[in-house]
Amino acid sequence: MQVFDNVNKTVRDDLAVTIEKGSRLSIAACFSIYAYQTLKKQLDDIKELRFISTSPAFVTEKAPKEKREFYIPRLNRERSLYGSEFEVKLRNELSQKAVARECAEWIRRKVRFMSNTTSENMGGFLNVVTPREQITYMPLNGFTTVDIGCERGNNSYNMMTRFEAPSSSEFIRLFDTVWRDEGKLQDVTEQVIDSITAAYNENPADFLYFLRFTISLTSFWRTYYPMKPRALRRAKSGICSIRSKKTPCLPSSANWSSTTAASLRIVLAWVKPFLR
Repeated sequence: MQVFDNVNKTVRDDLAVTIEKGSRLSIAACFSIYAYQTLKKQLDDIKELRFISTSPAFVTEKAPKEKREFYIPRLNRERSLYGSEFEVKLRNELSQKAVARECAEWIRRKVRFMSNTTSENMGGFLNVVTPREQITYMPLNGFTTVDIGCERGNNSYNMMTRFEAPSSSEFIRLFDTVWRDEGKLQDVTEQVIDSITAAYNENPADFLYFLRFTISLTSFWRTYYPMKPRALRRAKSGICSIRSKKTPCLPSSANWSSTTAASLRIVLAWVKPFLR
């Protein structure tokens, strides 16, 4: 048995050496794509991962089909899929989309998600079964970068214990028992994949990089290269041609508001291929 304070000795570092190629994992907690990113090298080589969301998430009410809807209290649990509040603060939207794409592909190949559909409480833990040993880490509030010790979060302390066999055998048996109970769990794998996929399909990363670059470049030129009246008239008409170095077709600060529409037309023409 080992105890991790997740400050000087972290679960993340221990998992990095414990998870081997062909390992089988079973986790009862909530899930974050950034925890996957942190252990991507190890998780890409596992045999399988069975994941139980210990609180209802991505499940519908047991009501007539026309009245089914997501419970409002579940929204925060489902949002944790894209990262806890502490993880999101350290990452921008573009990195989220790249991680989401990789994570979605990994889930399709390796993972099955089940969600608790009852009002019963389920404690969190993580089982790792390798060709050589079986390990359990508990208690585990969530499979997030905060819970495995990559970040502090708002915890005063975040202690976790590692159990080897034979103690870990009881947790593996418990997980198997709950996993087979169809009265308590619902398969939500497709819903999870759809939700993660939406994170990068709505605004592809290459489109956002291009748009941000365009905005930054336009802002730079606006500041350092004022537009002459003739060039301004050409920009308004949608014709952008530089006749000389003295009259570049770029808006000045004084005339920026009057050329906004023309600038947007030019940008939209450039990015139109990305939207198809």
